[in-house]
Amino acid sequence: MPTETRASTPAPASAPTEAKPLGARPTAKDFKGKIEPDWCPGCGDFSVLASLQLALAELGLQPHEVIVISGIGCSSNLPGFINTYGMHTLHGRAVAVASGVQLGNHSLKVIATGGDGDGYGIGGNHFVHCMRRNYDMTYLVMNNQIYGLTTGQCSPTSVAGMKTKSTPFGNVERPINPLALAIAGGATYVARGFSGQQKQLVELIKGGIQHRGFALVDVFSPCVTYNKDNTYQWFRPRVKALEELGHNPADFHAAMERACQWGDEIPVGLFWKATGIPALDELEPVLAEGGPLAHRPLGIDPKIAKALIEELM
Repeated sequence: MPTETRASTPAPASAPTEAKPLGARPTAKDFKGKIEPDWCPGCGDFSVLASLQLALAELGLQPHEVIVISGIGCSSNLPGFINTYGMHTLHGRAVAVASGVQLGNHSLKVIATGGDGDGYGIGGNHFVHCMRRNYDMTYLVMNNQIYGLTTGQCSPTSVAGMKTKSTPFGNVERPINPLALAIAGGATYVARGFSGQQKQLVELIKGGIQHRGFALVDVFSPCVTYNKDNTYQWFRPRVKALEELGHNPADFHAAMERACQWGDEIPVGLFWKATGIPALDELEPVLAEGGPLAHRPLGIDPKIAKALIEELM
């Protein structure tokens, strides 16, 4: 995961490859990108990518019905590895760009992806306000508790005392709690998965995509190269499925209590789900009537429209 200096100019959205004949049910292979992932062997992000592809297929979505938007970082390369519309944008700006896409074309399934540094660090401001506004999108965060792309510095979710390149004597800062922040900040679907438990992760991602409103799916996705503390071996005996603990995701106080739990037992699963709260595009009269803005006539001379698009692209 990079520093701000690694950010680049946003690329135009790429189109998915040709879909199957109309009506044919998709498979995970239909969401396989043209480019093979270049993550380190054993990286948890491979499982997250596979889980997302499987979730989209099981929901019966076609590649042209989905857009995946990311910021900067190892995990933020994901839009290049999946066959949907995609945008690889600026460091920390994934949900900001995704919110614009969602308002412009809320017929798409909008999925933002990134890492803990990208989303909870430089992107923290956008994260908070997108939750507060309850945009209808799914935010899939690959949380490896380290800056991986810049070779192993302390991140916003690194635990106190953790030794990294930037904290050789131990991290003195307290880590952010993204789940508690999301529950308090207005997200209406808050879940956490583990890349070592793909079956549960697929269901959590499916639930987030189906949910009407802002859905956070935070994923423990171990960095096998730079984080030698929070490994698969460290997580496996600790993670406990909330569905096996009798948790009620409609109970706000229980959700917050579980979100603050950390130690020998770390819960994973669906923490919080609020229903009956309208998404932002349902509240804005301009968006609520007339369909997506992207499908409406521009209302200006076609020659002027073409010139503007060419200038911006």
